[in-house]
Amino acid sequence: MSSVQRSALCLFAIGLAALAACGTPEYRAERKHCEAEWMLKIPPVYRQETVTKYRSERRPTGETKCESKGDTLLCQPVMEIVSVPYSALETVDIRKAQRAPQIESCAARACTARYGNRECKT
Repeated sequence: MSSVQRSALCLFAIGLAALAACGTPEYRAERKHCEAEWMLKIPPVYRQETVTKYRSERRPTGETKCESKGDTLLCQPVMEIVSVPYSALETVDIRKAQRAPQIESCAARACTARYGNRECKT
């Protein structure tokens, strides 16, 4: 496994952990089991893709705001925050969209069978 694939797998695991933070502990347990099952059935396939991202920058508007302080006139340029697009290379799992609904469905079925509802609420 290359370092790019290891990094992508780590990011994927972090993302799954963040998603798993939602719901009851029982739901998280069922979902974790389903994730393990479906990661084996539909393993990740990683690909490098160019994506458009955005960053915020402060830029002058061309206007100036001035204030009098005694005998002194203090002027400052008026700034605005603009969104600037840029390209970035990211490693993505091209099978994630195929696997995610299977994991959700598996967890919902397990919760319904065990707790009588899709959220595993007791």
